[in-house]
Amino acid sequence: MLTLSLLRHAKSSWKNPSLPDRERPLASRGIADAPIMGRAMTERGIDPELVLCSSARRTVDTLALVLPELKVEPKVEYEDALYHASPAEMLDMLRAIQPGASRVMMVGHNPEIQRLALDLIGSGPKHMRDKLQEKYPTAGLVVINFTAGLWSSIDVNSGSLNLFLTPRELRAG
Repeated sequence: MLTLSLLRHAKSSWKNPSLPDRERPLASRGIADAPIMGRAMTERGIDPELVLCSSARRTVDTLALVLPELKVEPKVEYEDALYHASPAEMLDMLRAIQPGASRVMMVGHNPEIQRLALDLIGSGPKHMRDKLQEKYPTAGLVVINFTAGLWSSIDVNSGSLNLFLTPRELRAG
């Protein structure tokens, strides 16, 4: 079985409108939310072996705050191509993962990461799928399981939604 975790970057700052989009830093809420999501991953046994992360500042900074909270040290690959990659391009990246890593996390941007999640999910709790369809908030985490043994075999509608978790739920909890 393969497990894909999709993490949207934490809340970014718009304080400096002259900054290029790729260079926007995290807002204070994002800085607070990212470690919360990392701890929640550890508590739920989400242990990625490989992380594919967009090279945009807000995704890199989000991951830097998540990683210390994990009980594992995954291999991390920063990918320029993940910065606003289409769902089809992200699927191609996943299919290119060589055997050896069965638990992968991708850190990216909306709306593309939400569309990828919705494309991949073929089953799972309806209330979670409906919530994901409605909104994929910053620092939101989706976990999708695949019965396939190889990443090259995953396809649209082939995954089962296992978890959809948001920082707001954890702060309220």
